[in-house]
Parts: sequence; C-alpha cells; structure tokens
Amino acid sequence: MNDKDQQVLLGFRMGQARAALEEAQVLLSRRKTSLGAVNRAYYAMFYAVLALLQHIGKIPRKHSGVLALFDSEFVKKGVFSMELSRHLHHAFESRQVSDYQAMEPISLEEAGEILNNAQSFVQAIERYLSIN
Repeated sequence: MNDKDQQVLLGFRMGQARAALEEAQVLLSRRKTSLGAVNRAYYAMFYAVLALLQHIGKIPRKHSGVLALFDSEFVKKGVFSMELSRHLHHAFESRQVSDYQAMEPISLEEAGEILNNAQSFVQAIERYLSIN
C-alpha cells in the first residue's frame, strides 16, 4: 500500500472512531439504558487501534488480535500507558456483557465511565498519529 492510500485508510479508521464516539454520546444522553452506548464506545477504541496498527503495517483478523497487538507493540514498548490498555480491555469485556448477556446490563454510570475512557483513548491515538 502506498503512503497516500495508507493515509486515506488511517483517516477513514479515525473517522469511524470519532463517529462511534458521537453515537455513544447520543445513546447515553438519552439516559434510559446503556444498551448500544458501551458497544459504540468500545468500537471507537477498536477503530482507533486499527488505525494505529495499520500505521505499522499490522492487520489482525480478530478482536483478540487487535488487543494483543496493541499491548505488545505499544504498551509493552512504553508508547502508551498500561492504563490505556486496561481501559481498552475493560471496554471489550463490557461490550461482551452488554451485547451478549442482556440479563446483566451495564449501569448508566459505568457506561459513562467507559465513554469517558474511550474519548481519552481515541484522543491519545490521534495525538500519536499526528506526530508519527
């Protein structure tokens, strides 16, 4: 992939991340349920990590691969903090609960915390990509 195509793809992925954040905010602002908001907050983080991994030429096939590569390529090397990794893993686990275990809903308070963490996470990746 040439540099121009890579930049287009990075922009597309970060656009997906920002759109997912906006969707999570809208869903959570209705304050009736956390359903959907946790999903969109996690996917904002997921899309941002996909952009980050694309930047270094790594393209995982599964969500677990995305999380593992983020940790091995960026957290263990000190580029991003362990706290950001914890936020990503927590959002992933919470999305699993929210999407697949409907009898155990995520509280609005926790969904708000996940959204705040997702916003910080996406901003950190945007800063990194703008410098590198």
